[in-house]
Amino acid sequence: MSTIVVLGGGIGGLSAAFELKDELGDSHEIILVSDQEHFEFTPSNPWVAVKWRKPEAIRLNLNELMPKHDIRFVGTAVKKVQPESHNLLLENDKTLSYNYLVIASGPRLAFDEVPGLGPHGGFTHSVCKTDHASLIAESFDDFCANPGPVVIGAAQGASCYGPAYEYTFIIETELRKRKIRDKVPMFFVTPEPYVGHLGLDGVGDTKSMLESEMRERHIKWYTNSRIDQVEDGTIKITQVNEDGSDKASHEIEFAHSMILPAFTGIDAVMGVEGLSNPRGFIVVDEHQRNPTHPDIFAVGVCVAIPPVGSSPLPVGVPKTGYMIESMVTATVQNITELLAGKAPTHHATWNAFCLADFGDRGVAFMALPQIPPRNTNWSGSGKWVHWAKIGFEKYYLRKIKQGKVEPYFEKYALRLMGVQKLKGTA
Repeated sequence: MSTIVVLGGGIGGLSAAFELKDELGDSHEIILVSDQEHFEFTPSNPWVAVKWRKPEAIRLNLNELMPKHDIRFVGTAVKKVQPESHNLLLENDKTLSYNYLVIASGPRLAFDEVPGLGPHGGFTHSVCKTDHASLIAESFDDFCANPGPVVIGAAQGASCYGPAYEYTFIIETELRKRKIRDKVPMFFVTPEPYVGHLGLDGVGDTKSMLESEMRERHIKWYTNSRIDQVEDGTIKITQVNEDGSDKASHEIEFAHSMILPAFTGIDAVMGVEGLSNPRGFIVVDEHQRNPTHPDIFAVGVCVAIPPVGSSPLPVGVPKTGYMIESMVTATVQNITELLAGKAPTHHATWNAFCLADFGDRGVAFMALPQIPPRNTNWSGSGKWVHWAKIGFEKYYLRKIKQGKVEPYFEKYALRLMGVQKLKGTA
């Protein structure tokens, strides 16, 4: 019997653990390791921030969930991955041995790379974690009672832009509902070369769709923007030219700010020879397998993917659920082949699908493959996106709670795209 350890309790980690269990049954031990005791459906975090969801509505207790499906759960942070001894060194200094390791750790949130950034010790909020979104919710009524300017966006090096756009439009919708929108100047700050780039060089017509939303909602935007420093109530940015040289500096006052940070790999993999790149992302081959340590695979946000084209400021590539699920399936099939004494043959598709909710409507897009040129380059918008995302949240959480193994993002995306094309709204 082999021991297969999955590091990370997010979308990638749970998908990998369930799919491994479904494929291998009781013939091998599956262990899930996470520094959090709850799975969080992170796409819903912007709703938590404005109190449209309670944290418990989008969380599942891993201590209860995993044993129900005969998967061992270890709720301890990992101090270091030790490939040479096939061990994980845990925070309690115990070790956990593996025959195969699947890293699905997600990122470290690099708030420290910009002075004054972040919810702990800084002056900006975040929706990257449900606890971060809950901090916004705790103070949101106070902000609405004494409204002022809002600055939302992403720091240079960020690689997930959808939540910034979502939070911008969701909070704008909520402010209109409360009839205080007229008291809140809004600004969007991003390193992207244009609105709607999304780290993907745009998908379909996302540039014009998102610019149109910004104009309609009276939101001023700054692209090619580097955040230099955040102080209490002030964010200092520099817009750069195409060659990266400084163009113009701005100081924007705010009463409320949510800025997505850059990502790096987690400390446990940082600097491990042959495992991660200088930013700590896991290096993998076409089989999701690390070339130096072939008993280690990686899926999701922690995987090293080069940027889509060049840009004046660093703009990372997002890893959406559709892509993550395809990475997981390829990884599970390749581990299964290795356990049978065969060479791995499966490849992930690396496609992108996103439902970006704007509170009262939204934008959906699909890129097949994620990196251009593409076979499918589709985007659509309307009220249906808002309701589709609500439906997907309920669908996904119900299925995960049951431990079901399906390509949820792919199935939902293809069904939605097909329906909207038939309706003529895509």
